[in-house]
Amino acid sequence: MRYRVDSRPAPLLGRGAAGDWDSSDVLNPSVVLDHGVYYNLYSGFDGHTWRTGLAISRDGIAWTKEGEVLAPDAGTWEGNYIAANGSVLVQNGEFLYWYQAGSPPRIGLARSRDARHWTKLAKPVVELGPRGSWDERGIADPDVVAFGDSLYLFYLGQDRARRQRLGVAISKDGMRWTKLRSNPILELGASGAFDENGLGEPAVWASGGWYWMLYTGRDRAEHRGIGLARSRDGVRWNRVSAQPVFTGQEAWNSAVVCDPSIEVQGNSVRVWYGGGDIPRPDEQLNGQIGLFTLTTETR
Repeated sequence: MRYRVDSRPAPLLGRGAAGDWDSSDVLNPSVVLDHGVYYNLYSGFDGHTWRTGLAISRDGIAWTKEGEVLAPDAGTWEGNYIAANGSVLVQNGEFLYWYQAGSPPRIGLARSRDARHWTKLAKPVVELGPRGSWDERGIADPDVVAFGDSLYLFYLGQDRARRQRLGVAISKDGMRWTKLRSNPILELGASGAFDENGLGEPAVWASGGWYWMLYTGRDRAEHRGIGLARSRDGVRWNRVSAQPVFTGQEAWNSAVVCDPSIEVQGNSVRVWYGGGDIPRPDEQLNGQIGLFTLTTETR
């Protein structure tokens, strides 16, 4: 299999001014097209709290920030650190946003008619796994995709050894999810690989008789690259290459590329992603959002 990557050198969406809610990091884009407008629900960090903000665009390149739209509720299961790092879909005229919150992290759901005013469900929709399971210590990085009449949620799970791998759950309504017994669906890379220390932030689509997945891989020095895997059934996955398909080549994304969000265009996908120049595991990466295009050729 061959693939080609074309990237824009400059970020599309930068950090806010000092004191703004997104002044430290701008990461985790989740982009959806609705009635000719691109909506980007992205994560912003001010040095203390991760929140979700909205930016809009007509072409997916020039973005206008509309401000913070979702913040953690300290008096609930969410705590006060994060309500962000989510995945958005539009169904029946409604925006659905699955997001990460709480400590340990779990997945919640918020709903909106305009992507600006949101109503959260009172409890998480995806809970931790049972004692000893692969996802007993954390569930994060949701990516929700509609295939047929079902929704598939690809996500990061963390076990008690702090291994971070990828799994999938299935739902009819986006609220009640069934995790597959075959989880995790993608294991850590081999020793010395770009993804030996953790997998996260999957972005899945179907094309050419395959399911494809972009994901973030972390090495032991916390440098991150974006890898590519594929599957015939969406359950059993294999890496296309032991190497990342995309790493940062510019000063602003030299240490970290992560958080892919995709738009399918035939055998190509446009990929919005987070990038940074400081290799840290969670925050203060000088994060900004960029764009590349991945084109695959199968023979």
